Amino acid sequence: MTAVMGSDAVGHRLGPLTQVPMGEGRAFGVDGTQVAVFHLRTGAVHAVSAVCPHKGGPLADGQIDGSVVLCPLHLNAWELATGCSRSGQPDLQTWRVEIENDEIVLYTH
Repeated sequence: MTAVMGSDAVGHRLGPLTQVPMGEGRAFGVDGTQVAVFHLRTGAVHAVSAVCPHKGGPLADGQIDGSVVLCPLHLNAWELATGCSRSGQPDLQTWRVEIENDEIVLYTH
């Protein structure tokens, strides 16, 4: 992973988009934080906290239902675009993520 400086954000190159097959998620370590990157079947890519706030489940291993991820431990649900909970749990942190030259770039401040 390499960092790219922007105006007020730092872009972290996570690797080629092919690392995250369509319809799946993968976890990445970014600045000491676990981030789950999801590649939806629509082609959209989203990044949220990789750790379920309920019991610490691995969200990158969760099932994707449209634009929602379900935690594999207790099936709590979050919107991937916003990180908003659909099941009464705390919301997830989200990050801006872009695909540049077929490479995943995650932006932090």
